[in-house]
Amino acid sequence: MTIRGDAAAAEPVEVSALAINVNVPEALQWNDSRRGEEFILSTLNIRLLPDGHVAAKAYGRPVAGGRGGYTSFRVPDRPEPVDLIDAAATRASELWATHQGLQ
Repeated sequence: MTIRGDAAAAEPVEVSALAINVNVPEALQWNDSRRGEEFILSTLNIRLLPDGHVAAKAYGRPVAGGRGGYTSFRVPDRPEPVDLIDAAATRASELWATHQGLQ
């Protein structure tokens, strides 16, 4: 990677994605199935969209055990997961705002 002095500073940095992973508290986890296999959803991947809204997908593990595939699921349209997503996005913005750079 080459950064060339003032020319790089004059151009805005293009950020292609902002995403966070959030553990779903046990009390809020839910089950869903795909291709005949039942999963317990315990992780959210939350992305910041270009328009400032967020999108989320849920991930988990097969209830029967094993590794299972990396399969995404819709987040249910219920107040509890929506509140978790909102709180996680807000917390992530606080953490990013106070980052201390590379070590």
